[in-house]
Amino acid sequence: MVTSRMQLWQTHLPDWVQDWLEVIVPGVQILLILFIAWLLQYLLRRLVRRAGTRWQLPGELLSPINGLIRWIIVAGAMVLVLERMGVSATALWTALTGFATVGAVAFFAAWSVLSNLFCALLIFTMRPYRVGDYIEVLDTAEKVGAIGRVVDINLLYTILEEHAPPHSGAWLQIPNSLIFQRVVRRFRGIPPPPAAAAANAGG
Repeated sequence: MVTSRMQLWQTHLPDWVQDWLEVIVPGVQILLILFIAWLLQYLLRRLVRRAGTRWQLPGELLSPINGLIRWIIVAGAMVLVLERMGVSATALWTALTGFATVGAVAFFAAWSVLSNLFCALLIFTMRPYRVGDYIEVLDTAEKVGAIGRVVDINLLYTILEEHAPPHSGAWLQIPNSLIFQRVVRRFRGIPPPPAAAAANAGG
């Protein structure tokens, strides 16, 4: 029904317009796809920004989320544009499966990095500690571990400024995934010196 109406409508157009329909129609469709992709990316970015403001999420977490959204929308738009340009669906599917296979291999190859990113997401959302807190990362609750003030939390590392001598003031970069495998002691204020802590434990 729709096809017959389109054919009837085309018969009323001038000959020179009919010659260009094969170019005009796909061109308009491509422009529409690009506009919808831009609008969708704009709306999702605003949604992520509002969610970050509401939940007080750091910019280090919002930036990769926006990047992921952008690349997914760009990839989807490119597939639709190539289809409008005459690229066969079989070729597109073959390319997508090839990219998916490469992505899966890269995922497993970069598992350690991705685990740190995932643990950073948990730290930003669950807030087991924050910048400025004094924490101690240890294997067990009985053993002394790395103790210091949290000076930075990024997507890969939690950086501590050591509190105990002989390296007092030095910075330690601890992978976020390692922290989730260890016992973390969080102090309410500045922890006592190691000698005083040992004396209190002995007394």
